[in-house]
Amino acid sequence: MTPEMILTMIVLAFVIILFVFEWVRVDVVGILMTVLLPLIGLVTARDAFVGFSSNAVISIIAVIIIGAGLDKTGVMNRVAGPIIRLAGASESRVIVLIAGTVGVISSMMQNIGAAALFLPATQRISKRMGIPISRVLMPMGFCAIIGGTLTLVGASPTILLNDLMVLGGEKLKPFGLFTQTPIGLCLLATALVYFIIFGRFVLPAAGGDTDKGITAALMEEYQTVENTVELRVPQGFHGPASLEGLDVQRKYLVTVVAIQKAAKKEKRFVPRSNDTLEAGDDFVLVGKEKNIAAFAAEFGFEVKKGLETFGESLSRTNAGMAETIVSPRSELIGKTMSELDFKELYGVNPVALVRGRKVFYAGLTHIPLQMGDTLLLQGPWERFHILDHRPKPRALTFTTPLEGEILRTRKAGLAVMWLAVALIQVIFIKTPLSVALMSGALGMIITGVLSVDEAYRSVDWMTVFLLAGLIPLGIAFEKTGTAAFIARGVLGLIGSPPPIVLLAVIGVMTSFFTLVISNVGATVLLVPLCMNMALMAGGDPRMAALVVGLSASNTFVLPTHQVNALVMRPGGYRTVDYMRAGGLMTVLFLTVELTVLYFFYGIS
Repeated sequence: MTPEMILTMIVLAFVIILFVFEWVRVDVVGILMTVLLPLIGLVTARDAFVGFSSNAVISIIAVIIIGAGLDKTGVMNRVAGPIIRLAGASESRVIVLIAGTVGVISSMMQNIGAAALFLPATQRISKRMGIPISRVLMPMGFCAIIGGTLTLVGASPTILLNDLMVLGGEKLKPFGLFTQTPIGLCLLATALVYFIIFGRFVLPAAGGDTDKGITAALMEEYQTVENTVELRVPQGFHGPASLEGLDVQRKYLVTVVAIQKAAKKEKRFVPRSNDTLEAGDDFVLVGKEKNIAAFAAEFGFEVKKGLETFGESLSRTNAGMAETIVSPRSELIGKTMSELDFKELYGVNPVALVRGRKVFYAGLTHIPLQMGDTLLLQGPWERFHILDHRPKPRALTFTTPLEGEILRTRKAGLAVMWLAVALIQVIFIKTPLSVALMSGALGMIITGVLSVDEAYRSVDWMTVFLLAGLIPLGIAFEKTGTAAFIARGVLGLIGSPPPIVLLAVIGVMTSFFTLVISNVGATVLLVPLCMNMALMAGGDPRMAALVVGLSASNTFVLPTHQVNALVMRPGGYRTVDYMRAGGLMTVLFLTVELTVLYFFYGIS
């Protein structure tokens, strides 16, 4: 073992310690590698920064921009809709539908592409259903990685197999497109079952303001505004009755924020006091649960279990609450909201007014407004963003961040077109992945789907620096001969075991190598070594190559795989989360892979 090999192993141990104990952020670890490795002479200065121009990193940047364009135009809303309808209120069903869909898609396209394209839709679904995003993103990411094992073209390692299977100068019989499909299907099914059964134990449940959202935080602050509840007017209701006549706000301190008229199926999101309720109508109240219950009991209204009719319209991604202050030069000063026709003017619902230490929940439209009054408003995020972008001086100043955004739905066709252009280049023209995806991203910017600034903001630069910084570590492993030394040492120790034992050792060794070097690098290194060892042990060299190609996707314990790095920040994951969830997944992956090989591929 040379001094360079020993130094490389020390650096690897140092990186793992930094990942586990999180003394610095993971992207800082990546940057550290770009500086440390050339300083100690393990790689050249050129190799230290080659990761920033690598096909993988450029592809990630491009596909994130494409995903942002699809999200900005509302395409991902349409994708999320059917999944939410099928999932109902079940977290397990959401995980199966999202992770299973991404897994199948990644069988025919790069797994990082499938994961990045579904990331915005997954975030929207999580918000709308109130499921912590950390409970969904990791299963989606793991299944995106496993999906690459479904077909020969699903992942880079298996794409390379046929070219690498050369023994004695002769090419072995190539694998077909679906040769490995039975193994891939069993692996994907195992991952889904694993998260359904053990998800509650191994997946973190992120909390805090960033997860629950601005509206939930405001509801905690304004204690009388406790919940959003949907009700239905029963058929026997003696109406119609106006909201003013029902004395909703003054008597019960609740606010009607939406009505759907049964006759016309027409939804009103800024109800007026003279709007009426009649049999069959659905409406939504914001207020304290006991007050809503008392109101419903008095008039015989049916309280629904959740938002049914308004599930989409009033979901967290589409509507919520914001806090504003009446500005010093506001046109509202000295006037009541009734005089100004506030609801018609701004398109939002006033829920509470704070003046000094007093909080008003009723009679809001008849109180003359003063400079510095705080208004709690409810409405579509799009309306809030429009108000926030009005020229100064503004009548109202927002004191809370705004969720949601103004969607460019008219650009949806262009967004889908540029995605198709990128995929056609990859699948049919064989354009390099990074070039094809970047052309799609550039097309979105040129045609106005996204501005350049929005494209820059959409990229998670922590992911970029993490991956680009770890690539030189993989180069050091290969150039110093450390990877080959370990591989030959392990294969030399096992001697001539039964074929299934040899394949198990190959699977474990490949799984280790793909945690520290690229899966392509591990495949190129190990396929020739393992085929020769299988031949000497009397086994099938083709099966040895297949195990290397499949096991190169067994990368769940550390956030070093591109997909794991992609979902790490949005999911709020730490390295220990990957170790907890990925440890058992790694064992299951190898067990299922070898079991299917044993029973269905004639390996004994």
